[in-house]
Amino acid sequence: MRTIFHNIGSIQTMDENNSLIKGKSIIVNNNIIEDIVESVEEFESSETEFIDVGQRAIVPGFIDAHNHLIWAGDRFNEHRLRMEGRSYVDIANMGGGIMQTVQSTRHASDEQLYQIGINRLKESLQNGTTFLEAKSGYGLSTKDELRLLEIVNILKRESNVPSIHSTWMGAHAVTPEQTYASYTEEILSEQLPAVLDSKLAESADVFCEPGWFNIEQSEDILRASRKGGLDLRMHVDEFQDGGGGELAAELKVRTADHAHHTPDDTRQKMNDAGVMTGFLPGTPYCNGDAWPDFNHAAERGIKFTLATDFNPNCYINSIPFIGSLAVQRNGMDPYHALSCVTRMAAKSTPRSDGLEHGVLKKGAVANFNILKSKHWESWCMMPSSSPVHSVCLEGQHNDFQ
Repeated sequence: MRTIFHNIGSIQTMDENNSLIKGKSIIVNNNIIEDIVESVEEFESSETEFIDVGQRAIVPGFIDAHNHLIWAGDRFNEHRLRMEGRSYVDIANMGGGIMQTVQSTRHASDEQLYQIGINRLKESLQNGTTFLEAKSGYGLSTKDELRLLEIVNILKRESNVPSIHSTWMGAHAVTPEQTYASYTEEILSEQLPAVLDSKLAESADVFCEPGWFNIEQSEDILRASRKGGLDLRMHVDEFQDGGGGELAAELKVRTADHAHHTPDDTRQKMNDAGVMTGFLPGTPYCNGDAWPDFNHAAERGIKFTLATDFNPNCYINSIPFIGSLAVQRNGMDPYHALSCVTRMAAKSTPRSDGLEHGVLKKGAVANFNILKSKHWESWCMMPSSSPVHSVCLEGQHNDFQ
């Protein structure tokens, strides 16, 4: 089925030529961009659907490269505890934090977790996300981690929701009956082999931070995961420089996220090793912490992405809101910020089918957002609502109006 999107105000392609196109139409055939052309007269008598965009701007579909999609319960009470001076570690020791979410998630049924996931995916689509990375990590046992990955796999098969890159994150924390040493051994001897046998995960992620998985434990898990065929991702240096960035550079992982306290020289090593830095502006926003200096990183030539870090402590499921934080609160250029949630995010979070995404060009997947405004910059200028009028998702037009 061929669909032509015409009467477009502008197309911000985000391709390698940094092209802003006006006066052209996008031809979509099945789920691929067949071409971007000036004239569509030759198609007017054929069996082609024409969609009038109404002079609105079009940008690539957003890629959320760091999202903790599946978990149950909430922890909205914890912000008040932080205001009273309690640290992340203090709250965890009080029975809150990750373990509270683990218990709620374990007690939820498969159907409940599926419904939670589908609702969140629908919400993210309405905010313009067409592809996202979904982590496990709130099971913390072989059985429960596999259950979360299985639910993600079911969600992968749904239509009219963002496509998913699945990440196993069994190395997120430990339950009270375990130590990090004993749980690491369980991961290596039992959980990781089961995950590999299941073929449910595309990547592995480890929370490498002082007080959580140390450098040696993280390295053992990551090397074993790579040997099993998984791509590698990391949580590093969220609360302090714990050496996670150095390990990320040494292992040449795909992306090292948070990285708020990674020193400049280590960040440069990561960049030189081909490691993407994954900045998550929503986390310091929700926790009342200072933001990393995004523009300083950009001036040093550091390649980075921006993502939501959607989780119980950062209930932000909107890439445009993340863009607003980067642009309106941190002075990033709207184009650079857009590249961080499209073209750059595609590098850190590739599609399993190998199709190019995060750009609008001939041969790329047909994922793009039709904005409410004629100005492409509006993608990050409406923090209290979605700037997206409708979405072309895998070649299908989804109109939210």
